[in-house]
Amino acid sequence: MAQVTVTIDGKQYRMACDEGQEEHLIDLASRFDRYVAHLKESFGEIGDQRITVMSGIMVMDELAELQKRVLGMESEIATLRKTRDDALVKADKNDAALVGALSHLAERMEALAGKLERKAD
Repeated sequence: MAQVTVTIDGKQYRMACDEGQEEHLIDLASRFDRYVAHLKESFGEIGDQRITVMSGIMVMDELAELQKRVLGMESEIATLRKTRDDALVKADKNDAALVGALSHLAERMEALAGKLERKAD
């Protein structure tokens, strides 16, 4: 298991992660640190624990909003897939009807051609 040191609010924390995930963990910590810095700029020194809790809540709020958007998009995708599937079924039926009509027309034309040949003889 790999280990990295991340810095949040000027404090270093040693953390373990899966091999190959080091940069990802460092990036996550850096992003979280930006939340902490933003709150410190807005509220000043109100205590490390309170700032950390507030930052965590901000992250969770952002996550909840993104989850709502994903659910909305998944619903929209399902609707679009159903519409596409319905259109494909309708197109298949139309194709089958057209093939049937063309086949029937070809038979009639062949029959007429046969009659014309007999009359010509």
